[in-house]
Formats: sequence, C-alpha cells, structure tokens
Amino acid sequence: MILLIIIFVCLVTAIMVFWHIPYSKTKAEFQRLASGLHKSASAAPDKVFTKEDWAPLPLPVRKYFETAGFTGMPQMSSMKAVFRKVDFILSPSKPAITIDYTQYNFIEQPARIAFINTSMYGVPFQGLDSYGGGEGGMKAVLGKTFTLFNQRGGELDQASLVTFLSEVMLLPSAALQSYITWKKIDDLHAEAIISRYGITASGIFSFRENGECSSFSTEDRTAIGMDGSKQKVKWTAYMDTYRMIRGVRQPTHLKAVWHYEQGDLVYFDSDNLQLEYR
Repeated sequence: MILLIIIFVCLVTAIMVFWHIPYSKTKAEFQRLASGLHKSASAAPDKVFTKEDWAPLPLPVRKYFETAGFTGMPQMSSMKAVFRKVDFILSPSKPAITIDYTQYNFIEQPARIAFINTSMYGVPFQGLDSYGGGEGGMKAVLGKTFTLFNQRGGELDQASLVTFLSEVMLLPSAALQSYITWKKIDDLHAEAIISRYGITASGIFSFRENGECSSFSTEDRTAIGMDGSKQKVKWTAYMDTYRMIRGVRQPTHLKAVWHYEQGDLVYFDSDNLQLEYR
C-alpha cells in the first residue's frame, strides 16, 4: 500500500510539473506554423501607403484608412495580434473563462493562425485555430495531452476565410489584395467579398461618421460546437475604443458575437489588443 501511495504521489507530481513547464505540443505546433509561414511569405514591399492606394476603395473604407493614419506608413506582409485576459465562452452552456490569445495573419496566401492559452480548474487548456492553403482547422487540448476535438474541412474552411476578412481593417495591405472585392452600400457601409481556393465568403463593414469602423457582420460563418454540431448563425465582430498608437488610430476593444435566435452570445470580449507588423 505504501508503495502504491508513493507511485501515486510521484505520478501526480510529474503531471503537475509537466503542466507548469512552458513547453506544450500545441504551442510548439503553433510556433512551427508561424515560423513556416514567415519563411514562405514574400517580404513586404519597400514602399509606404499613399492616398492613391486607397482611391479604388469604397468611400467609407477609404475614409477609414485615411483618417486612421496609415497613409505614409510602411506596407506590411503580416500582422501579429496579442490579446490578454480575454473573456471567452466555449459554448452557450459553459461559463466564461479568461484566456490569452495570440494570432498571426499573413497576406499572401492568405493565412491565419491563433493560439489559445488558459487553464480550467488548474488544468492547462490550449487551442489552435489555423487557416492556410484554403483549409481551416480548430483544435482543443486539455492537460497538454488530451485532444478534446480536432475539426477540419467543409464549413470551417469558409468560416476561417471570412474570419480573415473580418480583420482586414487591422491589416490594410490585405484590404488592397486582388482576392478581395469591395462594393459600396452607402456612406457608412461597404460589402467585402473574399474569394480564394475556390471558396467565397462575404460580409458588411459598418462605419461611424468620424471614419472609425464599428463592426463586421456575416452570414458565412458556421457555429461549430465542441460536439461537432453545426449551425448557420449570423456573426458580428465589433470594434470600439479607438486610440492613437504609434501614430495610427486602432481599436483596442474587440468583441465577437453569435446572434442566436434565443439571444446574442458574446463569446470573445477583449479590451487589451496589441498589434505588430512586419
């Protein structure tokens, strides 16, 4: 009996040590994907944004980039976004948890990868969202070892593509790419259509009178549950609390909302966004 207790204590200790060391297979996969995408991405052109770059865009989109301060800024090939202490909900029946969320967007393919890091009842919980080569993926891992789900293909490919589209206001070089078509609706709304790898998705950007972008809404993002269930639901990303950061006006409060029939679900809510370009 004493031997069994010793073995049990050693096993629990080993697990606790493993949980607390920085390494995890999911994080290593995220870093490997990021490194590969950085290596394969073409270098950013050695030029700055000009007023002529914005000229083909619909009025509210052009006004956004002009008033935000991007004119004269070096063009970029990728973006890193870091969100700290995000209120995050895995499913409508689950309470919110606090996560750290790090993502990279790459213009050329396009591609997008994101790493979720948190814990549940002291147990590490990590996730990896990926989109590259036209394929989307969403994986969740508990205790750095046990895969809760690993979903790919179909609706997730389109959902990942439209998520990339929703973030082009943060990444102006992407907004100018040929795989995105812009259509003016009125002075405060514009439709964006993205087509890549045989898949098309679209959504509507809404703007304020002062040029700020307030939201992006789409019907092309499927809500996929932890059990694999799928539901077509309207989805909106909200952008608010703009601040001047290194000469550029940027939103610092972002929310993602599913508009279910029974009511809205704010499943991602962050007021701490940091952006880097290269």
